[in-house]
Amino acid sequence: MEEPITQDSTPIFQRIKDYLVGEIASGRWKEGDLVPSEQALVRQFGVSRMTVNRAVRELTAEQVLTRRQGSGTYVAPQKYQATLVEIRNIADEIRARGRAHRSHLRLLRAEIATDELAAEFELGPGATLYHSIIVHFENDVPVQVEDRWVNPACAPHYLDQDFSAITPNEHLMAAAPLQGASYTIEAQPAPGEVAPMLAIGAGQPCLVLHRRTTSGGRVASVATMWHPGHLARFTGSV
Repeated sequence: MEEPITQDSTPIFQRIKDYLVGEIASGRWKEGDLVPSEQALVRQFGVSRMTVNRAVRELTAEQVLTRRQGSGTYVAPQKYQATLVEIRNIADEIRARGRAHRSHLRLLRAEIATDELAAEFELGPGATLYHSIIVHFENDVPVQVEDRWVNPACAPHYLDQDFSAITPNEHLMAAAPLQGASYTIEAQPAPGEVAPMLAIGAGQPCLVLHRRTTSGGRVASVATMWHPGHLARFTGSV
């Protein structure tokens, strides 16, 4: 059976999903709040129970909602989600969830690379790299500290960017189109300099993504991204 279509060609089940997500994103419904029953949504939208069930079922699978047998459907604990296989802009990921993104620039300058870092960029000792540290927020909650090093040969105007208006990812995708990437993920305790930026205690668990990208046959960027462990999960598909 085909799903009903709205006047703007959006399936009704998607409109119901958008409504539910919008109520959560706006803060009207918070974690643990009971959401309207399927029967109430049937009356509100004037559609079949099957259509409402599909919307609720999909949001449950996406971990936006959680069902409790015999009790009802509730707003699930919301976790920051990062996509691994496809390198996406964090601002786009946050906005796709109906939430507000902002960032705070903590550092932006040229620095002499350590021997270890120069080797990771496949450059000689004493090479100059661009260094940025940015805190990303989702609905004013810090969800990522992005500690990034950039090869000036790949992005010569990196230090000139306004990173309150765009993200490093956006600039690098334009300046140094992605050729390849490798990454590692591990759990680490938050170091003393990172913990305050994530509004957590020193030593609290973090999920850490270390990613190296190449462009035009060069290593373009090496980034270490710290996420508070209680808010983060990584997803991907192949």
